Amino acid sequence: MTTPYRLHYAPDNASLVIRLALEEMGLPYETALVDRRQHAQDGTTYRALNPNGLIPVLETPQGPIFETAAILLWLADTHNQLAPSLDSPERGAFLKWLFFASNTLHADLRILFYAEKYIDTEQAEALRTGIRPRLRHHLKVLDTEAKRAPDWLHADHPSVLTYYLACMMRWMNLYPASADRSWYQLADTPYLQQILMQLEPRPATRAAIAAEGLGVTPFTSPIHANPPEGSAI
Repeated sequence: MTTPYRLHYAPDNASLVIRLALEEMGLPYETALVDRRQHAQDGTTYRALNPNGLIPVLETPQGPIFETAAILLWLADTHNQLAPSLDSPERGAFLKWLFFASNTLHADLRILFYAEKYIDTEQAEALRTGIRPRLRHHLKVLDTEAKRAPDWLHADHPSVLTYYLACMMRWMNLYPASADRSWYQLADTPYLQQILMQLEPRPATRAAIAAEGLGVTPFTSPIHANPPEGSAI
């Protein structure tokens, strides 16, 4: 590598969260496209980095790291940016919501997007129908926390969690492409909506827009990616 970090990514995948964090931190990095059309994530080379075959992987001087929340937390602590410090009184609250975002919200989103991986195809739509109220509840809970305006959930000085939530809300508005998405209305979470609006003009977001073809308003009124860096879908 010619930089400290190499991000293995696919456009509009969870790797987008890591790209945003790297950009916001001002860290040099290079990218390597994981071509999902060719099932590169299942190949021997990629599986050597992440035996689970999931995206993203961040190669670091300490070795490859996978799992989105783990990468975010490692970057934040390594560079002392985008998260409360270890001795901050806000550290505990930040951690519990970061892991809520990863273990609960993101996990339930995967069920929504990939229901067929969890249940027989004939029952997949019923599973999606059942998971949507849970997702709406998660968003309501997060919006209540955003109303409190903690330092780590704020657009003026975003944390890794701020960008993580913004990306997940983007995906709720876009995927799965063939399913009913009327359950998700950004206006139902006004405090989160305000954060997303304020994130869009930030240099980190603009860099991600240019890299992955995300459109002018990638969080509040998203379009599907049209990536100039790669063509994986």
